[in-house]
Amino acid sequence: MTKSPLLCALSRHASFALKSLLAGAAILALAAPAGAEVVRLKSNPGALILDGARVSDDMETFYLSGQLASPVDPKKAMTDVKSVEEMGDSKAQTISALTKIRAMLESQGYKMSDLVKLTLFVAADPRTGKMDFAGMNSAWFKEFGTAAQPNKPARAAFQVAALAGSKDLVEIEFIAVKKPR
Repeated sequence: MTKSPLLCALSRHASFALKSLLAGAAILALAAPAGAEVVRLKSNPGALILDGARVSDDMETFYLSGQLASPVDPKKAMTDVKSVEEMGDSKAQTISALTKIRAMLESQGYKMSDLVKLTLFVAADPRTGKMDFAGMNSAWFKEFGTAAQPNKPARAAFQVAALAGSKDLVEIEFIAVKKPR
């Protein structure tokens, strides 16, 4: 039995349509994002920070406002703080600010390893007249680039004339990213 010319033409068109549909699907699959991704760029493995981080469009981003330290005595209200000693040195203030940041991240379903960008503001300690960058970095080493948390964020650090309060030595703001929930 031979096929009619109409059936042969329909068969050729259906075959072409199916092949076109499959080719289009393959092109779309290649063009679609490969999945949520953070690429951490680091030219020096021993560096404290990243050179930068590249984040794909399908990531959720969390911008944290600058965080200051809390008083060394957790029962003391900020309004009752009268000296830098009551707030701690740059190391203590860095630890305190990072502790607050960790709590904020966790409350939103993030981890410290999701942090990709940090801006750090450090004021001179009025007792010495100098910024204690080494003290701040010693606190930093306890949080980033450790066996427990190997991810390091990109970072910029600035010495500033003063922060919001006269007893504040360190303020930290972060950007965190993760795969959407």
